[in-house]
Amino acid sequence: MRLTKIEQRLQELNIQLPEATKPLYHYVPVMIHQGVAYISGQIPRINGEVPYTCKVGTEVTIDQARELAEICVLKGLSCLQSAIGSLDQVDQVLKVTGYVQSAPGFSKQPKVLDAVSELLEKNFGEKGQHARTAVGVAELPSNTPVEVDFIIAVKAEGESEI
Repeated sequence: MRLTKIEQRLQELNIQLPEATKPLYHYVPVMIHQGVAYISGQIPRINGEVPYTCKVGTEVTIDQARELAEICVLKGLSCLQSAIGSLDQVDQVLKVTGYVQSAPGFSKQPKVLDAVSELLEKNFGEKGQHARTAVGVAELPSNTPVEVDFIIAVKAEGESEI
């Protein structure tokens, strides 16, 4: 079986995408409209559990939160791959929004979300560069420290790079 370019890059980076999971609630993981994929907020669950819980800046370190943010990226890419068949169909990562469950006074949300930006750029090169919002919030579902959603332009079926 021949690997796609992005699959090869992931393999070179020693990264394996998790299996795309079904949502726990009533929504779809990916909605594609006019060549733009909207990927629902991803929570860093592994085998149904969030590895670290609570607020970043007290119970969760910045490094732990960055690790969780990377898991969110991989889960989002897995959902996208399931929806479009191949990550080689990614034309451009457009926008990332990250939510960090923050302790009072914590203001390093951009540092946490840099893990997302760095991983997307490693995977997709220039196509991984994007606009971004990093938001500190009081609470997130499942007491997760991080949630990330994505907006990604995808090529139309049959469209290829020149």
